[in-house]
Amino acid sequence: MKKFRTILLYFVILLLFGIIETKLYHLQVTQREYYIEKAHALGEMKERLALRRGQIFITDRNSNKIPASTDKDYPIIYAVPKEIEDPEEIAFSLASLIDWEEEELIGVIDNPDSLFRLLVDKASEEVLAEVEERDLQGIHIDKKKHRFYPFEELASHALGFVGINKEYNIPRGLYGIEKEYNADLSTGENLELTIDRNIQAQSERILKELMENFSADGGTIIVQEPQTGKILALANAPNFDPNTYSKFPIASFLNPAVQNIYEAGSVFKPITMAAGIDTGSITPETTYEDRGSITINGEEIKNWDEKANGVITMTNVIEGSVNTGAVFAMQKTGKKDFLSYLKKFGFGKITEVDLPDEVGGSLENLERKHNQDIDFAAASFGQGTAVTPIQLIGAFSSIANGGKLMRPYLNTDKKPNVIRRVIDKETSRKVTEMMESAVEKAWVAALPQYKIAGKTGTAQIADLTRGGYTDEFNHTYIGFGPTSNPRFTALIKLVKPSAELAGRTVVPAFRELAQFILSYYNVPPDKISE
Repeated sequence: MKKFRTILLYFVILLLFGIIETKLYHLQVTQREYYIEKAHALGEMKERLALRRGQIFITDRNSNKIPASTDKDYPIIYAVPKEIEDPEEIAFSLASLIDWEEEELIGVIDNPDSLFRLLVDKASEEVLAEVEERDLQGIHIDKKKHRFYPFEELASHALGFVGINKEYNIPRGLYGIEKEYNADLSTGENLELTIDRNIQAQSERILKELMENFSADGGTIIVQEPQTGKILALANAPNFDPNTYSKFPIASFLNPAVQNIYEAGSVFKPITMAAGIDTGSITPETTYEDRGSITINGEEIKNWDEKANGVITMTNVIEGSVNTGAVFAMQKTGKKDFLSYLKKFGFGKITEVDLPDEVGGSLENLERKHNQDIDFAAASFGQGTAVTPIQLIGAFSSIANGGKLMRPYLNTDKKPNVIRRVIDKETSRKVTEMMESAVEKAWVAALPQYKIAGKTGTAQIADLTRGGYTDEFNHTYIGFGPTSNPRFTALIKLVKPSAELAGRTVVPAFRELAQFILSYYNVPPDKISE
């Protein structure tokens, strides 16, 4: 009996070894390719999930590097379809939990050749806990680096966002700086921007208040360093949170600062004066008799207040924003030279700022072969030409810095670049003094301790359907200071505000922003109190 038990035990052991050997053979030979493939696929997936995208930093007045776009680990849920024996059962149990249609999920996981399909990005804690509890075949949890914007909406149109498809792919910049420098960021290279966190935040706060107080459709604020072309702030409204960009309407992703063309209105008059003074056609003291209106090509041009001002100087024209005076200055300059200066100031062509999909505006009315005198007359006070905010601020920065058109930029790796000299230093000084006089006379934008130069623009919005103009307006104000040594140029634009005149909307806003910037930089006063 004892011998029989020994023999039986021997055979049992042999049987067990046989089973183990068979299993090992099955794993090592029969399914060897599957496990090698799976290991490689999951290894590649892990490597991709861990790939670090370069950070984007903004700055402050002390040159501190502040992360504004970085990577953060988020939980994901993914499937290995090759492991799933019953796709329908898995889909029935999982689809509603992860917000998929059941049939759609079956189509994704019913693929025995697939080793990885991303199902949920940024999974919530509740969903993760439920998935873990259900312990579904072929459904796994891991972590993936996702783009994270700690300041949420701050500078969203400058920073942009990164997109990920449901079927896993390497993150790719889809908008803003993320798109413009995607190749660099994708390899882990960091970027430092010229955007100042505090000036940006102040600009966005002011713009938000403008939008609310005047029920505007949109708005833009740009702050630039005139001597270098650096963009210190770029704010648009409405804006968006790049962390959850998919929840915002696609219209939010138009960048009005570089993509929205419009007729700027009277803010254009200093450009007209600069062209006339630089060619020697006029001086700030040149006079003419303003009768309140002028007729050109059968069309009457009136002053905004329909008043006749009598004999006035070109400085008076800027102070009172006199339309007929701008026409006079353009006529003295001549159409050919006037158009040449508009191009020298950068209008009609992209600025090449390092943001994607910039548009160049249009001088088509003036460039066409059979242009009319009325087209040039209207252009002298900012009608009939299409410009962008980034072009406008660049043109005014060239007046502020002594006559040089600088290329605007946001990446600190790009050094200041003089595109061309537009006007000479003496012309720059004279136009600055004319704008400074306008500020002092109106007082709305004036600061008690600083000399500020600026110009308003209240421009009718063109009717693109029926031609002519609507009863709605864009308000713009551009200014710089202190005029003794300009530290900033700022543009504030408001689309279709409820108030009629820019003096009630963007001008007080400019004053508030200018005071903040000058205090923030501890700029010494340059105005002597009388």
